[in-house]
Amino acid sequence: MEEFAALVDALVYTTSRNAKLALIADYLRRTPDPDRGWALAALTEALDFPAVKAGTIRALMHERIDPVLWTLSRDFVGDTAETASLLWPDPPREAEPPPSLGETIALLRRMTRVSVMTDLPRLFDRLDSTGRYALIKLATGAMRIGISARLAKVAFAQAFAVPVEDVEEYWHGIDAPYQPLFDWAAHGRPPPDTENLPLFRPFMLAHPLEDGEELDLDDYVAEWKWDGIRVQLVHAGGETRVFSRSGDDISATFPEIAAALDIPAVLDGELLVRGSHQGGEAGGAASFNALQQRLGRKTVSKKMLADYPAFVRLYDALIVEGEDLRALPWAERRARLEVFANRLPQERFDLSAVVEAADFAALGTIRDSARDEAIEGLMLKRRDSPYVAGRKTGLWYKWKRDPLLIDCVLMYAQRGSGKRSSFYSDYTFGCWDGDPDQGAELLPVGKAYFGFTDEELKFLDRYVRTHTVNRFGPVRETDRSLVFEVAFDSVHASKRHKSGVAMRFPRISRIRIDKPAHEADRLDTLKALIRD
Repeated sequence: MEEFAALVDALVYTTSRNAKLALIADYLRRTPDPDRGWALAALTEALDFPAVKAGTIRALMHERIDPVLWTLSRDFVGDTAETASLLWPDPPREAEPPPSLGETIALLRRMTRVSVMTDLPRLFDRLDSTGRYALIKLATGAMRIGISARLAKVAFAQAFAVPVEDVEEYWHGIDAPYQPLFDWAAHGRPPPDTENLPLFRPFMLAHPLEDGEELDLDDYVAEWKWDGIRVQLVHAGGETRVFSRSGDDISATFPEIAAALDIPAVLDGELLVRGSHQGGEAGGAASFNALQQRLGRKTVSKKMLADYPAFVRLYDALIVEGEDLRALPWAERRARLEVFANRLPQERFDLSAVVEAADFAALGTIRDSARDEAIEGLMLKRRDSPYVAGRKTGLWYKWKRDPLLIDCVLMYAQRGSGKRSSFYSDYTFGCWDGDPDQGAELLPVGKAYFGFTDEELKFLDRYVRTHTVNRFGPVRETDRSLVFEVAFDSVHASKRHKSGVAMRFPRISRIRIDKPAHEADRLDTLKALIRD
């Protein structure tokens, strides 16, 4: 556990991506099994300990120090793990030596919601403040130290000089502590046998098309960019799985989709709900708001299945009946997909249509209609592109429609997490529900925590601190004097919000220090943009 804690501590204070890779790779090479596998799982937040939550840490601290002191300290530091690790009192007697990471995992797994209040303190007492910090991050599943699953996989590949594409391929078929993966990469044994398992394969992703950049349509093909969620369907070994873009198994949420694929294949597509919001009757897809009614549900009622019928608009075929198509050019994969799609139930599957245009300028005109059609924009794919994991320059581009803009007033700010834990970086903003000169209220319409530079973040943090009129724990209410220009993709009616609207992908576009708050937009302006 001490070695893992030292790694976490070093990663927290390292900003360079290459330096982070080097730290993780070095740790993986010199740490024995199974600790290095557990560390890999912890860094990628692949572990879950139901008995340990943030509230557990808070309750333990309240038993040992003044609750007011805890609240003030947590608010000042901005991070529960750091605050608790520093405030934890010294043990009354000599504790056992520090546990290994493997022993720590075993102890955490045995804890229940009853025993955790006595078992976790014993574990804390065996560690110093650095160890406790790493333990809390590990146990609560909130590492937030700038390590993505992709970066961890790249570090693994660098550590043992194996292709990261192979690491991606095998990763999802193996549970922590990933012993078969280390046997293959570190000890030269045969790769894990995953042929007959319904495994997730990493998606091919697109780069944004830069302003002013033009592509030759002899080399590229265009498709609509539909507003649903990207999914991968896998049928292997007699089982079907539906995976989200992050590799999460969402088959139970969309059982009708999993049941519809019974031919061995790996398919890439967009999960949508039947309707006419996107592209009208020809588009055949409801708004993202309709799809959202299905997302995150562990069980789905018959009414939900009937009211929000899901289907997949197919983009690509990775594997069909045992034949790996990923090395083939897009044009060949598309031809194979068109033939294969005819064997699938039309109720649950259709093909993403190719958008025809005489030249790039004409395609731009078509793209300008995306807003009216409630479609996100266009995808541009090289006709000769293989299907490769991640973003590869020059192969696929996304050309999204221009965002909508509206002027809102900053209402509340909250500290961020991780590197932003010392800054007020999460902003809630609102629009007027009428004429502010006639006593109208500001109603919250959205929240954003990106879109600004580091320098702008410092300005906003100072502004919040000097314009605070009320405090609610980690949240500060401002004097409502600063205007943001907020960019967003779309807005939908919402019964869950007092304002009656929910914005999609809001981000800070500009800080309007030149604009008085009473000149910010009214709620009616935002509601007029609803296309539900």
